[in-house]
Amino acid sequence: MSGETGSTGAEGATEFSQLLSGLKERSGLSYGTLAKRLHMSTSTLHRYCNGTAVPNEFSPVERLARACRATPDELVELHRQWILADAGRGRRPAGALAPEPEPASAPEPVAAPVAAPEPEPAPAPTASRRRRRALIASAAAVVVLAAAVVLAVRPTPKGDGGAAEAAATVAPATDPTTPDAPAATPSSAPAPTPTATPTTPEPDDGPAPLTVRTRPYAYSDPCSQHFLVRREPGQVGPPAAESDARRWAGEYGAVSSDEQMVALTVQGTGAETVVLEALHVRVVSKSAPLAWNDYAMGVGCGGVADTKSFEVDLDRGSPALAPGHGQRAFPYTVSESDPEVFYVIAHTKAHDVRWELTLDWSSGGRHGTLRIDDSGTSFRTSAATGRPGYDYPPGASRWSKRSG
Repeated sequence: MSGETGSTGAEGATEFSQLLSGLKERSGLSYGTLAKRLHMSTSTLHRYCNGTAVPNEFSPVERLARACRATPDELVELHRQWILADAGRGRRPAGALAPEPEPASAPEPVAAPVAAPEPEPAPAPTASRRRRRALIASAAAVVVLAAAVVLAVRPTPKGDGGAAEAAATVAPATDPTTPDAPAATPSSAPAPTPTATPTTPEPDDGPAPLTVRTRPYAYSDPCSQHFLVRREPGQVGPPAAESDARRWAGEYGAVSSDEQMVALTVQGTGAETVVLEALHVRVVSKSAPLAWNDYAMGVGCGGVADTKSFEVDLDRGSPALAPGHGQRAFPYTVSESDPEVFYVIAHTKAHDVRWELTLDWSSGGRHGTLRIDDSGTSFRTSAATGRPGYDYPPGASRWSKRSG
């Protein structure tokens, strides 16, 4: 890819592939072993690590990183570099010009008619000539109509009262300095566009200069994610990996149990820096916890380092986000080439809570607030205290009741 924009994308892909390759080498696992664990071909994995291909989704990258025991900070940086590589590969090179259109058989542009064109010595006009003559006739009609309109709104001499009344029925007077301009009366004739004093339009700030992509069910590990489902074990399919969690939750009407980790990828839409002033949580509704069954998405997970995140206790009267595990507080800055990934972990032990986030931002002289939810629906987290729990052990073909 050539040009400045293309090289930016190439640099992002290089950084991304170097991180992947480094994790793979550190793990000591061969391409074949890793490919089997990740259920992908060895050649595909090799292309990801040498930079000749970028995955369309982050999910396979995350599975690879976790198989190589990446730290939470490495996962965040890997996600950031994947965003840049993914954004850079589909762009047109800077300075690239669109191909000029080939000459078409459409009629040539016709200037304002000053005289009728000379007839062409042909036994019968061709289709293109007939079209050209029709356009000339139409243009002439427009000029005649415009002239009639000018005459209609031109001030009439004082001695010709009848002509003044006729002009008023065609179009209202538009001179704002005339105090007693005659009111327009209904007429079947088309009224010309009034000539008004130019006014300065109100500024249109346009869309916010940033985007937020949301993963409503992020796993720190499979064992960290539980769902409440209003179905018996025989009616619920096997647990879902993080990449399939949204579909699984939608299919079974599942609600996050006790805790929910939401991942936010915030990125500017241009080179200009956007300041992320603050992130807030807003409780939409709070009620008694759901009396459903609890299903774990993983069993027997090992210890995993705590992920940098913002924690929120949804049971509090006024829930607020608090930085945890090394996460620094706001503000942050982002741009198109410098995104940020945030993890928000919400907890509840006593309620069924519907909630959402709001992000305050500023850029230059502009500022605003973005609402963040799950594709137009509030996030939902419910306590599971005292509810029956079910696990799906490795190699099993059905859910089994959790002991204790």
